[in-house]
Amino acid sequence: MNYEKKRKEMVKHLISEGRIYSEAVISAFGNVPREVFVPVSQKLSAYVDTPLSIGEGQTISAPHMVAIMVEALDLKDGLNVLEVGAGSGYHAAIVGHLIKPSGHLYSIERISSLANRARENIRKVGLEDNVTIIEADGSLGLESHAPYDRIFVTCASPGIPPPFVKQLKEGGQLLIPSGSSYVSDLLLVTKKGGEIDEKNLGGCAFVPLRGRYGFK
Repeated sequence: MNYEKKRKEMVKHLISEGRIYSEAVISAFGNVPREVFVPVSQKLSAYVDTPLSIGEGQTISAPHMVAIMVEALDLKDGLNVLEVGAGSGYHAAIVGHLIKPSGHLYSIERISSLANRARENIRKVGLEDNVTIIEADGSLGLESHAPYDRIFVTCASPGIPPPFVKQLKEGGQLLIPSGSSYVSDLLLVTKKGGEIDEKNLGGCAFVPLRGRYGFK
C-alpha cells in the first residue's frame, strides 16, 4: 500500500469537496499519516473518507468531519487548545500540526487503552511537544490548563457542559456536537461578555460523550 499516494488523493478529494481550503489545513492533512492512527485490520481503509472502528466501541472520525471542525476553529500557532475525546489521536495530531511550534493541545480520553495508544501515536508522528494526552472525565474539561482559546469535542453531548464555557477564554470558541447520542447539531459557540453566542454548522453523528455532564 502506497500510503503517501493515498494521502495525497484524500487531500485532493477534501479540497474538491470544499472541506479544506486554507493552506495550513491542507498542509496538516498532507503531513499527518492517518494510517498510524487506525488498527492494523483497518489500515487498507486508512484514507477512505469514512469513520473507522478503533476498538472499545469508539471510532476515528471521517476525514471530512475532522476537516470541517479544524477549518471552523481557525487554528494557528500559539493557541492553547482543549480536545475532549482523543480516541486514537488523529484529530489531535492534525490540530497539533496547526498550532505548532508554540501552541499546545491538551486532549482528554476517558478510556485507558485508547489514551495510551493515542500517546504512542502522537510520539510516532513527532508531535509530543505540542500535544498532551490525559486520561480523565472529559465532560469536566481540564481546569488545570484553562483558560483555552479553543475547545472542541469529538463526541455527542446532551447539551453544553458548564465547565467548557467556564474554561473558555473571553472571545474564545467552543465546537461541540450537541443533541441526542449519535445524531446531533455541530455548534460553534463564541464566548462574549461571559455569555455565549451559538452558530449551528449542521447535522453530524458522533459516539456519545460519557461522564458527569455526558450521557448516562
